[in-house]
Amino acid sequence: MANEWVDSEEINMGVVGFYAAEVVAALEYIHMMDIVYRDLKPENVLVRADGHIMLTDFDLSLKCDPTAPTPAHVISDPIALAGSHYSASSSCIIPSCIVPAVSCFQLFPGRGRRRRHRRKKKTASGGGGGISGSSFPAGGLELEFVAEPVELRSMSFVGTHEYLAPEIVSGEGHGSSVDWWTLGVFVFELLYGVTPFKGYDNEMTLANIVARALEFPRDPPVSSAAKDLVTSLLAKDPTRRLGATVGAAAIKRHPFFSGVNWALLRCATPPYVPPPFSVAAATAAAAAADMSDDDSCPGTPVEYY
Repeated sequence: MANEWVDSEEINMGVVGFYAAEVVAALEYIHMMDIVYRDLKPENVLVRADGHIMLTDFDLSLKCDPTAPTPAHVISDPIALAGSHYSASSSCIIPSCIVPAVSCFQLFPGRGRRRRHRRKKKTASGGGGGISGSSFPAGGLELEFVAEPVELRSMSFVGTHEYLAPEIVSGEGHGSSVDWWTLGVFVFELLYGVTPFKGYDNEMTLANIVARALEFPRDPPVSSAAKDLVTSLLAKDPTRRLGATVGAAAIKRHPFFSGVNWALLRCATPPYVPPPFSVAAATAAAAAADMSDDDSCPGTPVEYY
């Protein structure tokens, strides 16, 4: 997908927003399937026949053990919530013994809505799997359900150099938050055509990821909301990274996505729909590519220095 878009000289914020939103939805889905992707990059984002995207290449993905999820709980202090997951990381680093987090969080002040005429809550008993009335915060505020593996930890060093998160490079252990870091790099590359920390070699790139501050090119001009989204996603401290605590829900609420109807995202008209696939056209294109790759008959004059 993105190779064509990144090479384009025009920046259309609506197009960037569409593809970024679909990638957020895709990452949210695979996180809820207990999978951490770990290899988001333009080459792995494909455009389907209907113009919507799909992720490919799951060779580096981490599959969590979905058995015995942690019980639902309520956290009413957003400040305490921000650092609770990272500081309480598990000592287990083997994928087969990592348990994804399944938690309920109270919405931030002002976001909760009181419901009228609520029926009396029943206490869970037997195998009903319900939540007792005492689990709800006073006042009947709505709860936000998070079913992403936000507490997962792995020590593996995997990924593409320019997209690696700082915690992977430094070997501190990483979780699903690395996917939100790569989302930030992905959006940055859609906006500017380059990745934010690329060095003259892989070693310098890794050093930049850990130590260099994020900088935005002067051109092309980019909205302040887009810059804020990228800055929030590329927080080097994984506990402060947007999406690290409650997953995709926090990212969906960012002003950059204010015009996105998440419930009807698949019904939105894509900015680009590929032409119908033709075997004859594909064969001709492959033959042309083979011809142009042949040094004995280059398609354009080659100057040697």
